[in-house]
Amino acid sequence: MATTSDIKNGLCINYNGDLWTIIEFLHVKPGKGPAFVRTKLRNLNNGKVVDNTFNSGVKIEVVRIETRKHQYLFKDDMGFHFMNSDNFEQVCIPEHLINAPHLLKESVTADIMFHAELEKPLSCELQPFMECTITYTEPGVKGDTATNSNKPATIDTGFEIRVPLFINTGDMVKVDTRNGGTYVERVKQ
Repeated sequence: MATTSDIKNGLCINYNGDLWTIIEFLHVKPGKGPAFVRTKLRNLNNGKVVDNTFNSGVKIEVVRIETRKHQYLFKDDMGFHFMNSDNFEQVCIPEHLINAPHLLKESVTADIMFHAELEKPLSCELQPFMECTITYTEPGVKGDTATNSNKPATIDTGFEIRVPLFINTGDMVKVDTRNGGTYVERVKQ
């Protein structure tokens, strides 16, 4: 058992029978009254974010979690299958635990967070940026680099993103996976 003085960002706790991770925290010592800790918690089961206040000195139950690198293999009706690169064990992850499942393609690496005692997967985070090939978009016209407008483009995973007008079919682009797959820049080849 830990106390509120042990709270830090990324700490995983068991609170009200659910697993939560601490996103933000602030120790507050008002001029009058007891100290307390204001936190923002994310539920690891459904992703819900809530604000919570703990009185200073309250006991909290810390859960030990481990993050391991895995390689994406394939998808079937059971879920998304990943393989541990160290011991070649496979694990099946449901879609709701993955931060950007529409950007997955073979041999992409991801960090999977496991509950250490139960060996249960809690979340799957793709690498922050991925390089994808544009499989279809309307052709660009010479001189379309000055405007700030975007057009739809399909990447090699089948997902549609918005790209600048100068991007053509066959170009490699960098995509941000943290916000669901947005265009970052064109990759030099």
